Amino acid sequence: MDPSYPDLLRDNGLSVTAQRLAVLRAVAAHPHATADDVVTAAGADLGTISRQSVYDALTALVEKGLLRRIQPVGSPALYEDRVNDNHHHVICRICGQVMDVDCAVGDTPCLTAADNMGYEIDEAEVAYWGRCPTCQAEGRTATPADPSIDRRSPSAKTAVPHQ
Repeated sequence: MDPSYPDLLRDNGLSVTAQRLAVLRAVAAHPHATADDVVTAAGADLGTISRQSVYDALTALVEKGLLRRIQPVGSPALYEDRVNDNHHHVICRICGQVMDVDCAVGDTPCLTAADNMGYEIDEAEVAYWGRCPTCQAEGRTATPADPSIDRRSPSAKTAVPHQ
């Protein structure tokens, strides 16, 4: 995202506030951040920020298309500043790490459904699930006791991704 955040906000009809600037910086520094991650990072940036201010800023920035909100099954909403392109995500089912994956080269096959049911399709959300290289190297495997194995479980986001 362009580092000229004040212009970006103004160009999209948003007032320039310290909170919105801090949220943009936090998401740029921490792709695929949860709202709690953004509260922590924006709070460190500003000294203090209310949780409600972060949620309000995230909502406004997503509505204007400046941030993207994704929510993998069984996970809290995640925010990223990679917008206006067709990319997907690969998610480690062991530690929860999320990475961007570019769409296949050429025409966008993920936007061509076998039967579009009369819809005009303009976006697809694809999530690939598996084990990240670190979990593979450490020999970590999903077990029935691992909450991340059941992605629909409310406690599925208990594992900590690699830093």
